[in-house]
Amino acid sequence: MQGKIEAQKTAGAAFMSENKLKEGVTELPEGIQYEVIKEGSGHQPLLKDTVKAHYKGSLLDGKEFDNSFKRGQPFSAPLTALIKGWQIALPLMKEGSHWRLWIPSHLAYGDRGAGSDIPGGATLIFEVELIEIVKK
Repeated sequence: MQGKIEAQKTAGAAFMSENKLKEGVTELPEGIQYEVIKEGSGHQPLLKDTVKAHYKGSLLDGKEFDNSFKRGQPFSAPLTALIKGWQIALPLMKEGSHWRLWIPSHLAYGDRGAGSDIPGGATLIFEVELIEIVKK
């Protein structure tokens, strides 16, 4: 098991070191990389906020593990309830923005993974559309 996790981490690190060299990709100090597909013009959420968003999540090999766009059903959740990578990246987005995020495993699900679809150590790719900050 540990060998599979280490293989995921090695593949993720190799991918990220190449990906950050691509035009339009920005790397944050924590190691998250993002590309702006569409820049919104609304407010930026704070960590204490609840957000409404659409997303598509996939592994580096392209295997999709979730897609709210396909379901036609965005989700709402407090930012603090989301993975660390989203807690770092979403406050940089404005409402109406659509970004692609590459999140290393230590800011996603770490060595434990998530369910049967996300292996331990996996770097994840998310396409996120921040629809709105949910007013209480």
